[in-house]
Amino acid sequence: MTVGARKREWRRDLWAVGAAVVLFVLAVVIGRVLNRTVYGSEGILRLGWPPLYAWWLPHVGPGTPAALAVAALVAVYGPLAARRLSWRVLVPAVWGAAMAWTWSLALVDGWGRGVAERLTTSLEYLQSVDAVRDVPAFLRDFTHHILVGSPHIWPAHVAGHPPGALLTFVGLDRIGLRGGAWAAAWCITVGSSFAAAVVVTVRALCGEQLARRAAPFLVPAPAAVWIGVSADGYFAGVSAWAIALLALAATRGTRVPRLAALGAGLLVGLAWYLSYGLTVLVVLGACVLLLARSARPLPYLVVGVLPWVVAFTAAGFWWLDGYTTLVERYYQGAAKVRPYGYFVWANLAAQVLTVGLATVAGLRRAAGPLRPAVRGMRRASPTGRGALSVLVGAALCTMLLANVSGMSKAETERIWLPFAVWLLPACALLPRRAQCWWLAGQGALALLVNHLLLTGW
Repeated sequence: MTVGARKREWRRDLWAVGAAVVLFVLAVVIGRVLNRTVYGSEGILRLGWPPLYAWWLPHVGPGTPAALAVAALVAVYGPLAARRLSWRVLVPAVWGAAMAWTWSLALVDGWGRGVAERLTTSLEYLQSVDAVRDVPAFLRDFTHHILVGSPHIWPAHVAGHPPGALLTFVGLDRIGLRGGAWAAAWCITVGSSFAAAVVVTVRALCGEQLARRAAPFLVPAPAAVWIGVSADGYFAGVSAWAIALLALAATRGTRVPRLAALGAGLLVGLAWYLSYGLTVLVVLGACVLLLARSARPLPYLVVGVLPWVVAFTAAGFWWLDGYTTLVERYYQGAAKVRPYGYFVWANLAAQVLTVGLATVAGLRRAAGPLRPAVRGMRRASPTGRGALSVLVGAALCTMLLANVSGMSKAETERIWLPFAVWLLPACALLPRRAQCWWLAGQGALALLVNHLLLTGW
């Protein structure tokens, strides 16, 4: 590429970043205007700092020095380490670095408010752990306590998810890992593992070179602000490994492809009983099979999903009944007054802070190879940049499907984590000489969000 062409690409990146910033600023300004419309005792958006579920509260905390150190180390040494480390070392190193980043950001809000108490509020799962004494009875009656006005109504997060979410924390409690600190550690550990899962997937579908270039950007992602600590971070980790195992099975990137496909099915089944919204990940799964040009994993995938369906249904919980009842409950709450016309675009503006400006520039660069890659899929599977463009394009489609459903009015910076993490590999398309600067920008954005805002849930 000539110097002139590189400059043009750089200017286009800046235009894309500028447009994303303008979109977010508009969402903030218009959101504040709309929120002046009072509904009851609150603004109509039911948000403290629209479009985010957050409050303006500049602060520092015990995690601040560690967060600054991790951000600086990744920006300076991340690209070099990703090139030089052996693959077997790189994958756990990415996970470890992402975990360190997530813990440090969570601790900016302090141990109590930032970690131990995050999952113990009146709307969260841990408040209901003691109510589950008999698991079969709990599953039989679960749907009967979702709607407002029902006896012993479930808190918002328990009612808003299939029973697998609460049962996870019940299981931790039963084995002695009781309380908010252990629940937070679980969510951060599993949630931050998305980084390893994504880099494994990119290598299987797009090649090792792009996987290594993407690896540093999976660490300082602003998404870590919400992975630590929310159950949606846990959901993101589970679903990311489902896709990674499917990619390994479809591309024969493992010595045991059938076992990998079975594992993918088990994780897909678990994901569906953790969050209703994760059903749209079938789009990403279909993309993986198309890129690999293989349907061989499908029978084993189905076999892996079936035990979850059989077990939950036999115990008395029918997934579709839970979902249809949830839709009714959803519109009994804040969704009844939150305007669809605002959130259908402000949700996307919120993702600017979740994925960061480097990802915006990467997505801009992915648009170029996407069209020829899709056109050529009739003849052969795309590779390299084309395959990566298709992968992040499929992830964007899952997000858009969730958006138009009307079941994602606000709080998508947390709810869409399982989709957002798959946009991050687009950063591999950024020029190598600018990687350090983009990484610094990602870290700086996350630090600003976490130090200027008190994020909820």
